[in-house]
Amino acid sequence: MANTVSDLERQMDSFQSEFRRVHQEISKVIVGYSDVIDDILMAILGKGHVLLEGVPGLGKTKLVQTLSDGLHLRSSRIQFTPDLMPADIVGTNVVQENEHGDKFLDFQPGPVFANIILADEINRATPKTQSALLEAMQEKTVTVGKQTYKLELPFVVLATLNPLELEATYPLPEAQLDRFFIKLRMNFPGVEDIHTILDRTTCLDEPSVERVWDAEKILQLREVALAVPISETVQDYAIRIVMATQPTTSLAHEQTKKYLRYGASPRGAQALIIGGKVRALLSGRSEVACEDIRHVVLPALRHRVILNFEGEAERIDPDAILEAIIEWVTEKR
Repeated sequence: MANTVSDLERQMDSFQSEFRRVHQEISKVIVGYSDVIDDILMAILGKGHVLLEGVPGLGKTKLVQTLSDGLHLRSSRIQFTPDLMPADIVGTNVVQENEHGDKFLDFQPGPVFANIILADEINRATPKTQSALLEAMQEKTVTVGKQTYKLELPFVVLATLNPLELEATYPLPEAQLDRFFIKLRMNFPGVEDIHTILDRTTCLDEPSVERVWDAEKILQLREVALAVPISETVQDYAIRIVMATQPTTSLAHEQTKKYLRYGASPRGAQALIIGGKVRALLSGRSEVACEDIRHVVLPALRHRVILNFEGEAERIDPDAILEAIIEWVTEKR
């Protein structure tokens, strides 16, 4: 028993140490978004994808590029535009000719064949092109013609949204939104943070990032995180939070009934549990607590609750409803 406890403590210490190392490296370049960095790393360790929302110029693209540098992973960037086609993402079969003059089809992989995919302004592409990512995000495979290709693990999509320019955009359907593990909002930095940004980026020597994690390390840390136990009481707490977002259930919150058309899915409950496991390790706990669940409610559920007509008319922020639910749902039945 003592050995088991000491092994668990060693795993927790190692997990925290590795997490801090990569966080510190990314923070050399990215200023003022400590919580966003933590949440993105949490999603990567939770085998999830991330939706980043923020106005232009806040460093969303720079954050993703810095992340791929620090994680020693292959990355690619896809700039989504209205004329982008599915084949531009997944790849296509090209007619080739061998030395004997015989023609054959050769598959040319697209930019989706990488570990970290930056899907820049994903809402600028048509639904047909957006859906090309669906299979890759969920199944970790790509099908072209009759052939299915497996993607290299880890595979993470980091998609950005620009909330200002909504002309010529195609809102992501609920089915695709639900496939993102978390949605993060990048707010405008404070005065001191802008000073630091200018000090680092307006001189000859810009900071660089050392490579800390590789694919093997990420897969190892995933195993440690997913092995964290959770009691039935804490799991029940997470389920009741999800049920409180469903307007048709007896557990629905009053604001849910008034402003929401749909609530979070079971995939949202999965995100709460997995995110809670990572937060528990970072907090030095050997099992998930209700506090860990609360910590991930906003990023895990804000894109999974759909406002009804009244909610849209009154411009209700989904975060406000979720915060009311957090206060209303008790830790025990």
